[in-house]
Amino acid sequence: MNKSSETSIPLLFLHGFPFDKSMWSDQVEALNAKGFRTIAPDLRGLGAAVAPTSVSELSDQNHRPRSVPLSTMEDMARDAGALLDELQIEQVIVCGLSMGGYVAFEFVHLFPSRVCGLILAGTRAPADNDQEKAGREQQAQTMLRAGMVPISIATMPKLLASKTRAENPDVVKRVREMITQSDPSGAAAAQRGMAARRDYTDDLPNIDVPTLIIVGRDDLIRPISDAEFMHERIPNSQLEIIEDAAHLTNMEQPEKFNQVIIDFVRQAAGLS
Repeated sequence: MNKSSETSIPLLFLHGFPFDKSMWSDQVEALNAKGFRTIAPDLRGLGAAVAPTSVSELSDQNHRPRSVPLSTMEDMARDAGALLDELQIEQVIVCGLSMGGYVAFEFVHLFPSRVCGLILAGTRAPADNDQEKAGREQQAQTMLRAGMVPISIATMPKLLASKTRAENPDVVKRVREMITQSDPSGAAAAQRGMAARRDYTDDLPNIDVPTLIIVGRDDLIRPISDAEFMHERIPNSQLEIIEDAAHLTNMEQPEKFNQVIIDFVRQAAGLS
């Protein structure tokens, strides 16, 4: 990073489920063009990072995975920390969307001195209740039995706002392809990891870095009330609601999302 860059603090982007690092392509391109450094890894078991979850016990009858290891949010956070070590990066601004937000919570908890800013998009602090855990297990079983296409069909209406689905076929295609191309074993392991995650509510008052909370106006998965819950409890936090977007705010309204992030980072770095 040269001296002309707007900030020397890189941004670490943590993707949602069941996606991969390509979901951040609009952010990486736009922010890099403005002199920001970005890191966007594939999280454990997803995208190209399938190795940790690719070995499973096989059934003699159908040769499908009978059980898969758990990819915990802590595992993913530690993977991100190890990547930063390899890159010799000491501090970052962490941006996590949906599952990536859970990983971000764990990263802040494990490596507080490495975080100088936090961006939480389409995520929440409380753990799953019993009904939600059961739903995740049902989804995991579907993935292992039938692959990712049924998950794509079931979740698309919740992931994207009706306006996006009607007017932006390229985004619809990108999201569908990310889901259907995901490794079922890796996705199931991540789904079970989310079910097992701890409650982050008690962590919120102890977050002592500037925090930006982003939510889509039409998000049915993590509604505005979840964002307000975090905003009320995290000191020095700000809440941004993005119109004409549901769960994938960064893909549905990339220009708005990017500008909100740039303004936040400049402010956090004292550049605004």
